[in-house]
Amino acid sequence: MEQYANPYVVAAAQPSERATFIRKTYLHLAGAIAAFVGIEAFLFNSPLGIAIANAMMGVSWLVVLGLFIGVSWIADKWALSDASRGKQYAGLALTVVAWAIIFVPILAIATQYSPDAIAQAAIVTGFLFLGITATAFITKMDFSFLSGFLAIGGLVALGTIVCGILFGFNLGTWFSAAMVLFAGGSILYTTSQMIHQYRTDQYVAASLGLFAGIAMMFFYILRIFMSRD
Repeated sequence: MEQYANPYVVAAAQPSERATFIRKTYLHLAGAIAAFVGIEAFLFNSPLGIAIANAMMGVSWLVVLGLFIGVSWIADKWALSDASRGKQYAGLALTVVAWAIIFVPILAIATQYSPDAIAQAAIVTGFLFLGITATAFITKMDFSFLSGFLAIGGLVALGTIVCGILFGFNLGTWFSAAMVLFAGGSILYTTSQMIHQYRTDQYVAASLGLFAGIAMMFFYILRIFMSRD
């Protein structure tokens, strides 16, 4: 097993080590976002994007959701692994690819019917992320107590989505707004964990958590903007 040179909790590390951890985390986050944008650009500039969208729309979303949850669970375990740095990067890459694929249908619809909604949703997501991040770093509060709320909220959200698929009712704007709030809580929790709980060698896992929260927030903000048209 690889032994990391600096396996200490960020909160107890030297200021220079904390700064390095934070810089690496946000550099990896920026890389993940850039990769996500690049994958989507590639897909929608080739016949593959439409093919994936048609295939996903023709399959039960229960299957898609199940696969997505399974892949996300594996990716998270890999990113938190101490076995190798390569496995951690594989987890981050798998997360980016999974979100890129899950976004294909909604981006295909938005591109055709609400093209302005994509940029608007991206801008709002960016501002919300900056505000949540600033809150965590300025207050320096430990938001670990959010863990239970996020676990229960995630189960309720999953159950609601499954019921919506099974019984064919529309998950409207209020559900999307609730999921934006849930994603914001996830980002706040992950940022707090970075400050208080993560080790200085866990910047890949930290960036994965932040990316997943941002992707979820963007997805549901985009749904809100699309619902106005």
